[in-house]
Amino acid sequence: MRRLRVGLGQINPTVGDFEANVRMIVAGIERARGLGCGLVAFPELAITGYPPEDLLFKPAFIEANLRALDDVARAARGLTVVVGFVDRQDDIFNAAAVLHDGARAGVYHKQYLPNYGVFDENRYFQ
Repeated sequence: MRRLRVGLGQINPTVGDFEANVRMIVAGIERARGLGCGLVAFPELAITGYPPEDLLFKPAFIEANLRALDDVARAARGLTVVVGFVDRQDDIFNAAAVLHDGARAGVYHKQYLPNYGVFDENRYFQ
């Protein structure tokens, strides 16, 4: 039976600092690759930082997030990466991308959005 080694990328992304967030994620990918992981997962909204709040209303913020995701995808060679980002279709979604061999292999949209205490995800996401 073949074994799968899974890594968890524990990072502390900064809201809106795409360059630094991508650097942390890519460093985590490289570390996971060096440890022989076949899959590495990063936190919810790791690309944008959490919570992005009203920055989500700025189209340039969403575009920068998607470009950053493409940068992370290019680093996903030889292993599978799951990373949180903001997906845009007709609406915007709190999403996780599955990246493999430089491309998006799949996207999952968060279904149960918290809306209590400090959480106000229903205001921003579908």
